[in-house]
Amino acid sequence: MERAKLILKALEERGYKSYIVGGAVRNLLLGLPQHDIDILTLAPPEEVESTALEKGWKVKKIGATFGVLILVVDDKPYEVATARKEAYGSHSHRPEYVEYTSDIMEDLSRRDFTINAMAMDLKGNIIDPFGGRKDLEKGIIRAVGDPEERFKEDGLRPFRAVRFAAQLGFEIDEQTYRAIPKALHRVKGLSVERVRGELERILVAPYASKGMDMLLKTGLAGTQCLSRGEGEEKHVDVLPELYHLVDLEQSRRYHTLDAWKHTLAVIDNTPSDLILRWAALLHDVAKGLPGIRGVNKRGELSDWGHDKKGAQMAEEILTRLKVSQSVKNRVCWLVKNHMTLPNPDKKSLIKWLRKQSLNFKSQQELSTALWQLLTLCRADIKGGMVNPNFSQLDEIMESAKNVLKSIPFYEEELVIRGKEAAEVLGKGPQVKKFLRDLLIRIQSGEMSNTEEELREALNRKARRLQKKREDLNT
Repeated sequence: MERAKLILKALEERGYKSYIVGGAVRNLLLGLPQHDIDILTLAPPEEVESTALEKGWKVKKIGATFGVLILVVDDKPYEVATARKEAYGSHSHRPEYVEYTSDIMEDLSRRDFTINAMAMDLKGNIIDPFGGRKDLEKGIIRAVGDPEERFKEDGLRPFRAVRFAAQLGFEIDEQTYRAIPKALHRVKGLSVERVRGELERILVAPYASKGMDMLLKTGLAGTQCLSRGEGEEKHVDVLPELYHLVDLEQSRRYHTLDAWKHTLAVIDNTPSDLILRWAALLHDVAKGLPGIRGVNKRGELSDWGHDKKGAQMAEEILTRLKVSQSVKNRVCWLVKNHMTLPNPDKKSLIKWLRKQSLNFKSQQELSTALWQLLTLCRADIKGGMVNPNFSQLDEIMESAKNVLKSIPFYEEELVIRGKEAAEVLGKGPQVKKFLRDLLIRIQSGEMSNTEEELREALNRKARRLQKKREDLNT
């Protein structure tokens, strides 16, 4: 905040009123940590740049059309925007017309919500023309002015309303909430990247389940957005697959909640981690579908195979939303395996880990994935299961710690390396095969991962190969 005030002071010394604005003021009043600090000034962009260069600050031009510059002070970036008014047209997110203004009220009036339409001057005085401070006290997300107009201007704003509710635990003002369904058509012009960005911010928020429920109830989850790539544009779904989970009955032998309420409870019981929250959201996405929903021999509802089908659906959903490959791969693995945990005994666990190790590049990745899977399964049990029991998860975790500490699943963990084996056996596929055989023998308990035992095994292998060559020559 102090470095931001240096910028305000420098601009005001040139005669231009300047303010800290938006989320920084909101978070200050809420006592929350400051992340990005935005600055609003009456100085034109060329004066902002001139001031920065005079002070020795770096300048990055990111939004020249909108009068926005990034000033870097002591390696920290600050967005500095010249006060402006805007007019929107057909574009779902970008204004059609921008004009600078010397009236800060005009700038604040174009902002989305009252809690983001406050400014603070160099002396700490709060300018709050729309009652943002009072809305903070009441815990309300309320649009500035007419909510239908605000949402018509920018199709991303309904997602932002839900996101702030999820981040702050606030309610959306009734009039603002009612305006969201009327603006759903504006989502079609938004890029999938922007929509996914809001979805993921909602997912990792402190009140993520509240936000996800709002996405369904407002209709936002059922919209489409714009995907561009490989020379084509197409509209893709946001998250319509979630709707069939609402009020979907589950087996009363195991569940106390319907499928959607259970999903929300699982989200609540996972840490604020993007991979785990995506997995929590999608772990039961295939339940109730034709070919999955059935009745077992006891006449109870059953969703056999929902884990495998759910992993396929998760792949499709995360691909169209352009979620990063690493996140997508791990989420799909978690969804696919959340019903197939190993028994906690050492032999079963080693067999399971050996099979799963093929999905990962290192023991660190394997260990992390197992921790994530157990975390997801624990949240699954907490999320409305009948007679929740965590003993098996605890046993698996304890056993896995010991196994992963003492048993290698990757060649890099062997005390002898491929280079050393190649020097003795000669370069070729026999080296890879030898190392894989070592791993299997160690995992089966035939030998230990010690230098003495592995060198002896290497020398025995070399002698056998030598004898084989001699036999071929006789």
